[in-house]
Amino acid sequence: MATLTEQLSQLYTDIHTTIPREISEKINTMLSEHSASFDVSKAAKAGDKLPDFKIKDAFGKEVSRDELLAGGNIVLSFYRGEWCPYCNLELRALQKIVPELAAKGTTLVAISPELPDQAFVTSQKNELTFPVLSDLGNGLAGQLGIVFKQPDTIKDVFEFWDGVDLKARNGDESLEVPVPATILIDRTGTIRNTFIDPHWTKRLEPATVLKWIDEL
Repeated sequence: MATLTEQLSQLYTDIHTTIPREISEKINTMLSEHSASFDVSKAAKAGDKLPDFKIKDAFGKEVSRDELLAGGNIVLSFYRGEWCPYCNLELRALQKIVPELAAKGTTLVAISPELPDQAFVTSQKNELTFPVLSDLGNGLAGQLGIVFKQPDTIKDVFEFWDGVDLKARNGDESLEVPVPATILIDRTGTIRNTFIDPHWTKRLEPATVLKWIDEL
C-alpha cells in the first residue's frame, strides 16, 4: 500500500496536470516563496509547554487544553481547511491509526481556523472519529508560531477552485491559515516532537507518529 508521502506526491501530480497552467504557476510560486520565507526556528519546538487554550469543536462545545491532557498524551494535527485536498488526505490517513493511538493513551485532535460548522463538514466528509476543533483567528496557531498569511494571489486560485470563500469558512478576511503541523504533547503538557513544514504537500507519516509515542 502506498505511503502517505507517495499518495500526496501523486495527488500533487494529478492536480497540476489538470488545472490551467497559470493557476499551477501561481500555486508553485506561493509554495516556493512561503517555503523560503518561513522561519521554523520561531515555531514551537520540543521542550516548550503547550499554551493553555479553550476552543470549540465541530458541535460548538468548548474544549480546553487541560481537558485533553486529562486523557493522556495529545497529537495535534493542524490543517489548512476542508478546501485543502492534501489536508483531507492526511486526516483520512491519521484516522486509520486512531485505535493504535488510543491503545497508547493518546488523543488525536485536528485543528483549523474554520468555523465549527465547517469543522463538522470536514469530520463527516472524511469519516473522522477524533475531535476536529476550530481555532478561530488562528489564536493557538499564532502562539505556536505556525501562521501563514497567504498572498492576495490565493484569491485567484480560490476563484478557480469552485469559488472557495475563506471569509465564510473562517469568519474573517485575513487569508491566514496554519502551516500544516503535527505536534506530540505528553501528559505533562510538554511538547515532545514536532513536524512543521511550510511546503504544504509534505506531511508526517502516521507510522512516525506511532514511533514518537513509543519513544516517550
